[in-house]
Amino acid sequence: MNIILFGPPAAGKGTQAKRLVEGRGMVQLSTGDMLRAAIASGSELGLKVKDVLARGDLVTDEIVIALIEERLPEAEAAGGAIFDGFPRNVAQAEALDAMLSKRGAQIDRVIRLKVDDAALTQRITKRFEDQGRPDDNPETFKDRLAVYNGQTAPLLPYYEAQGKLVEVDGMGDIESVAKAIDEAMA
Repeated sequence: MNIILFGPPAAGKGTQAKRLVEGRGMVQLSTGDMLRAAIASGSELGLKVKDVLARGDLVTDEIVIALIEERLPEAEAAGGAIFDGFPRNVAQAEALDAMLSKRGAQIDRVIRLKVDDAALTQRITKRFEDQGRPDDNPETFKDRLAVYNGQTAPLLPYYEAQGKLVEVDGMGDIESVAKAIDEAMA
């Protein structure tokens, strides 16, 4: 089974993806992790990514799609993938659909963790005050949240039209969110 987990920063995607990896043996395909791994590997693709990021540019859809394609055999062998941070736009979603179709596969479910933006901002503000993590700066977080909402909005109707979109209340405790995700995957 191949799923996409949608949710803004701090919504719990990473926690839920980790649970699915441990419990179901699925492979998490996180674009951020893959970019860092490609750079660390020193591969041709990794060197290209490093050069793009060193210039301060965004990694192209072509590069991100190549990274995903490179990891698909591993996900297939494990029985499924959790796409995290990908796709980010309709063009990437269409490319993913085409890539999977060539392999006789598809996205089975798109699980959107619905969260309250104000509550997430409060959560991040408290975490920033308690732990001082620079990536939890409340002002930066508001910008990240706006970017996420702007990028994700066009993808929801895309997957809804395919009958694959399931919304889960992401504001519950970890176990209730996990149960709802498991039900969505049944």
